[in-house]
Amino acid sequence: MKVLVTGGTGFTGSRLALRLIKDGALVRVLARPKSDTGLLKNAGAEIMNGDISDKDDVERATRGMDKVFHIAAAFRESNLPEKTYWSVNHGGTKNIMEACLKYDISRLVHCSTIGVVSSVAAPLSDETAPYSPGDVYQESKCKAEEEVLRYARDRGLPASIIRPCAIYGPGDMRLLKMFKMIAEKRFIVLGSGKALYHMVYIDDLVSGFILASQKEEAVGEVFIIGGKAYTTLNELFSIIAEEFNVSPPKIHLPYKPIEILSVFIEYLFKPLKKEPPLYKRRVAFFKKDRAFDISKAKKILGYRPQISLKEGIHLTAKWYMENGYI
Repeated sequence: MKVLVTGGTGFTGSRLALRLIKDGALVRVLARPKSDTGLLKNAGAEIMNGDISDKDDVERATRGMDKVFHIAAAFRESNLPEKTYWSVNHGGTKNIMEACLKYDISRLVHCSTIGVVSSVAAPLSDETAPYSPGDVYQESKCKAEEEVLRYARDRGLPASIIRPCAIYGPGDMRLLKMFKMIAEKRFIVLGSGKALYHMVYIDDLVSGFILASQKEEAVGEVFIIGGKAYTTLNELFSIIAEEFNVSPPKIHLPYKPIEILSVFIEYLFKPLKKEPPLYKRRVAFFKKDRAFDISKAKKILGYRPQISLKEGIHLTAKWYMENGYI
């Protein structure tokens, strides 16, 4: 089996590529020239330099492949122009789909985001919830997801869509700051801490991607991939604190004044094109319920998450400590 992985140098893409190689696939990774590809090369992946927003690069990478896992995306960065999100997340996805049709790819698995539904009206939310993207990243990913469904419906593209819950695990750097601040007893909770949060351990997510590439019933469908259970933020913070033998965060500040302050700070920093120390999306983490129903993935894909939240947090905290981050 010959497989193309876009975004293969990122956290999720690299773990997927390594798993596919371990399972015996011949893996090609489309990577930008300055990306760190050492780990993938050592594992036996073929590295092809290029960018998903370049149609010729995408066609060159897709030619000769059997399956494509499209993980690459432009993520939130303070100095990233809005047009970049659209050219990468939306335009790049269209390039991938056109190439998949041209070269008769047997399956495309597209990585979307749980954020295409940023406002969960009532837990548990599932794949039928209406789209409600909250920023340009989510908007561009939402339009890409809609395009994939349209190509599957109208043009016969054998594609499936995965919406991951909050991804974590050894090697992830996005949650490092939270782990570190809790370990150092510097973490402050905004609001009650009772908001619901649903995570997915990286190995379970990778299994979800692979299952979606194998099941015929998955074509034209969207699947939420999450862990065994969701939790409250307070419970999550307590589990993390336990790993470092410290007490859970005790300081709670009122949510609304901080939210107003974040809007003001974000407005001030926008012309500077610098990352603000506080912004509305990060503050919203403490308020929005993010709890999801994964029964569709269980029923159609046979998805069964293996790693409990407590075990996953332990493995992640251990990795941070062993590698000197905490």
